[in-house]
Amino acid sequence: MSHSTWKFSPATPHGRLSTTHKAALPSSAFAFPRARKEPMTDASHVRDAMARFDQVGGVTDAERDLAFANLQTAARHFQIHMKETNWRQFGTASH
Repeated sequence: MSHSTWKFSPATPHGRLSTTHKAALPSSAFAFPRARKEPMTDASHVRDAMARFDQVGGVTDAERDLAFANLQTAARHFQIHMKETNWRQFGTASH
């Protein structure tokens, strides 16, 4: 299991992110930091990252492990309940 690298920054813009804002975010703001995919700057973005988790392409299982740990950390921060206990549960019929 990976350790989370996600960090909340109160200075991070919320709501819809422009390309410029997304490019300015630190890697620690993303579920997938190396690929810079799925920014998680507020509760809405965390929910979006959860909904699209299984659609992210071009990442390894190790990166998915890290992204899942990041999602768990961000979800706890924004008080979002996650029923998934493993990233492989995203996109399954039980989701």
